[in-house]
Amino acid sequence: MMTAQQLKNSILQRAIEGKLVEQRAEEGTTKELLKEIKLEKEKLVKEGKIKKSKALPPITEDEIPFDIPDSWEWVRLADICIKLVDGDHNPPKGEQEKTDYIMASSQNINDDTLVDLDKVRYLSKEVFDKENLRTNAEKGDIFFTSVGTLGKSCVFNGSENICFQRSVTVLSTLIFNYYLKVVLDSPEYQNMVKKRATGTAQKGFYLNQMSVSLIPIPPLSEQNRIVAKIEELMPLVDQYDKAYSQLTVLNEKFPQDMKKSILQYAIEGKLVEQRPEEGTAKELLKEIKLEKEKLVKEGKIKKSKPLPPITEDEIPFDIPDSWEWVRLIDVTTVIGDGIHGTPSYDNNGTVYFVNGNNLCDGKIVIKPDTKRVLKSEAEKHFVTLDETSFLVSINGTIGNTAFYNNEPIILGKSACYFNLLGKIDKKYIKLIVGSDYYLKYALSEATGTTIKNVSLKSMRKFPIPLPSLSEQHRIVAKIE
Repeated sequence: MMTAQQLKNSILQRAIEGKLVEQRAEEGTTKELLKEIKLEKEKLVKEGKIKKSKALPPITEDEIPFDIPDSWEWVRLADICIKLVDGDHNPPKGEQEKTDYIMASSQNINDDTLVDLDKVRYLSKEVFDKENLRTNAEKGDIFFTSVGTLGKSCVFNGSENICFQRSVTVLSTLIFNYYLKVVLDSPEYQNMVKKRATGTAQKGFYLNQMSVSLIPIPPLSEQNRIVAKIEELMPLVDQYDKAYSQLTVLNEKFPQDMKKSILQYAIEGKLVEQRPEEGTAKELLKEIKLEKEKLVKEGKIKKSKPLPPITEDEIPFDIPDSWEWVRLIDVTTVIGDGIHGTPSYDNNGTVYFVNGNNLCDGKIVIKPDTKRVLKSEAEKHFVTLDETSFLVSINGTIGNTAFYNNEPIILGKSACYFNLLGKIDKKYIKLIVGSDYYLKYALSEATGTTIKNVSLKSMRKFPIPLPSLSEQHRIVAKIE
């Protein structure tokens, strides 16, 4: 989908290729128009109103960038100009007080308008009259930025006493000046200016370059119709620009909204179908209970205190009949957090002190400013982390997550860890913790004003919608 600027460029390009309005035989040809222009220029030279211009080199086939209608002609810009001058190369100092006479530069010209006329040099009438001999700006002249900011232009409405510094070229022609502005604004001409501009500190497209630049010219009546058509279309381009901007915002927002919606569907049992042959969560919970009892008997984990059953008030949404609501403690061997104090840091240490801000979308991120400790210090704060361990931030920023992958770390208090039982897919748990459901729960349970904190008690009692293990795997695969 094109931007509004791309749409405008497309219209301007079609205009100068003769594809925006139809050609009409009764309007004559540009060859006839050029004969009239030649006679008019000879008359103005004879009357002393303009100087005779130097002969320009003929146009070669290699120079022509695209085809134009048979009734059109390619010309060099100077051939149709009666004025093609730039501003003063050594501009005078301005007056300290505002006057009615201004000297502007390329920064005062935007597309179609003069801008920031407070940021100009003010001249006395005497100095202005001297400076104005060079550009003699009149209503209908085109101002074109030719040094620094290149290629912006406007047609002068005659409202200011204005002259220019060298960065602006002033043009007047014997065609329809508004049509010439269409050519100057076109992507073809703009790209040519940028490509041929010279200079190091500031690029310039100077008079000698501009005078020989190629302009596609239609008959005069067609020039007027082209400009009228563009004026008709530009308000529609403006409307398109507003709609495009709104669509861009929606497109940026849509993937995040879609992700939230998909996650919610997943944990409600609506993302994949239920399969009777995969069993039920009730059967899975029996296996989990036996596994926990075995680990307790072997002395590998401590027996956890039972929490009260989940009440109807705690259940936020319906789940399939084959699923069960369980508390997080029911599917873990341990839930804990990191050090509540500060360890002894050592820049020579090989173990990193990780907090909630080091957890990012499933990974532990070691930052340049992450503190380090020696192994001996880390051993003082040892907790059991293994391939089943899942980390989530519970202090400050809520809900950052990471899987433990044997990184050399110890945890700070803002990182909660829990080790999952073997019948639980840790990626499925990540989906739950990454959902709006978990975030709302965590924020509702959090205490503190400036810095929010979710307690381990709240983490232990967090209600989880649990499907069978096979369905957990299929949900994760579908999300991925």
